Amino acid sequence: MKRKIDKYLLEWKSRQGHKPLVLRGARQVGKTFSISEFGRQDFENFIHVDFELDRGFRKIFDGELSPSNILFQIEAYTGRTCIPGKTLLFLDEIQSCPRAMMSLRYFHEMMPELHVIAAGSMLEFALEDSSFPVGRVEFAWLRPLCLEEFLWALGHEKLASQLPGIDSEKPLPDALYAKFMENLKLYLLVGGMPEAVKNFASGRSLSPVTEIHRSLCHAYFQDFAKYSSRIDRDCLEHVFEQLPPSVGNNIKYTTLYPEKRIEKIKAALLTLEKALIIQKIYSSSANGLPLGADSSAKTFKALFLDIGLMQHLCGVAARDIIDSADLLDVYRGALAEQFVGQELLAHAGGSENGKMYYWSRPQKSSSAEVDYLLVRNGEIIPVEVKSGSLGRLKSLQVFMDEHPSVRHGVVMSSSNVRTIPGNPVKILPLFAKLG
Repeated sequence: MKRKIDKYLLEWKSRQGHKPLVLRGARQVGKTFSISEFGRQDFENFIHVDFELDRGFRKIFDGELSPSNILFQIEAYTGRTCIPGKTLLFLDEIQSCPRAMMSLRYFHEMMPELHVIAAGSMLEFALEDSSFPVGRVEFAWLRPLCLEEFLWALGHEKLASQLPGIDSEKPLPDALYAKFMENLKLYLLVGGMPEAVKNFASGRSLSPVTEIHRSLCHAYFQDFAKYSSRIDRDCLEHVFEQLPPSVGNNIKYTTLYPEKRIEKIKAALLTLEKALIIQKIYSSSANGLPLGADSSAKTFKALFLDIGLMQHLCGVAARDIIDSADLLDVYRGALAEQFVGQELLAHAGGSENGKMYYWSRPQKSSSAEVDYLLVRNGEIIPVEVKSGSLGRLKSLQVFMDEHPSVRHGVVMSSSNVRTIPGNPVKILPLFAKLG
C-alpha cells in the first residue's frame, strides 16, 4: 500500500550527509513492509537483517563494530553483496540487539555513504539499558494509515487529492462532501492498521476486519507477557481495555482501576506509552511557545493508537456509525476526538515537536477546555472538536479572549467548510487535513 513515509524515504536516500535512519512505530503499523518495499524498488541491493527471526545475526555484532567487519560477516552469512551507495541495509527489530544500536554511530562516522535503516517496536524498553548515538542518527515515525492513505488504499486517489486543509475557505460541493463523509465512516470502522485496511480494500467486508481487530488486540496482550516480570500484567491488560472508553476525558488513575494502587496504574500507563499504544495529551496554559514550557505532567488525556482498535474495544455498533447524521453524537463524541487527534499526529506530527497538548481552565464557576492546540508557523491555533453553531463554542471563545495574541481558531465538525467575515474562527469538516 502507498504510504506517506514513501516520499520521506526517497528524500532521505537522496539527501547529502544523510544519517542512519531509525523508523519508530508501534507493532503492526507496517514498518517492515514499507522499508522492504523501499529497499527492493529503489536500491540495487537490499539486505534485511531481522534480529528476532534469525538470532545468528546477533553474533555478528558481538565482536568488533567497525562497519567493514560487520558488512564482511553479513555478506558471508547472507550471500548478498553490500555496496555503499547502492545497497540498503535494514536492521529490523534492532531492540533485540543492543550492540547493533551502538553500531549505528560507526556506520555514520566510518561509512556515511551506506544507507542504513533500523526499526523496532519496543525501542523505549531497550533504551533503558542502552542508548542511541545522539546526533549520529535521525528518526522518523510510522503510524497507522491516516484517512488520506486509507483513501489511496481503496483506489480513491483523485478523491484524496481534494481533501480540504486548514487553509481552505470555500465549501466543498455537496456530492464531494457526502463522498468524504461516507468514506470517513468506513475509516472509523476499519481504522488504519495495515492488515485491516488491506483486507477491507480487497473484500469490502467489515466482518473479517472485526476478527483482525480482535487478533491484533490479542497480539498486544501477548506482548504484555514480556513485561510481566517488571509490571502487574493484570493491571496492564485492564488499563489497556479501559483507555479507549476514556478518550477525550482527563485521566484519573483511580477511575482506570479502582482496586489497584496508583503506582501500579502509573507503571501500566508508562508501559503503554513506551509501546506507542497511547500518546499522552498534556494540558498547557498556552501562554507562549513552546507549549511544553508551561504544561502540566499531572493533567493529561490519552490518545489511543488506532481508531479502528478503539471502536472495537469500546464495542461501538457499526450501524451507529453508518446511520449517524452527526458523527459528534456517536459514543459521546469520543470517536471524533480520537480521529482528529490521530490525523493531527499524521499530518502535523502532533501539536508541537511530536507531542500533543490541549488547554483547560478548571474553575468551579466557569470551567473551559479546548481539545487540541496546534502550533503552525510560530502561531498557536486552538482546535475544537464540536458540533453546533459558533455561538455555542464558549470554551473556544474563552480561550481566545484570554489569549489575545491568538489570531485564529478552528472547529472540526460534521459541517462543510464555513467561514464568517470578521470572525477568527473557521469551521472545517472532520476529514480536513490539519498541518
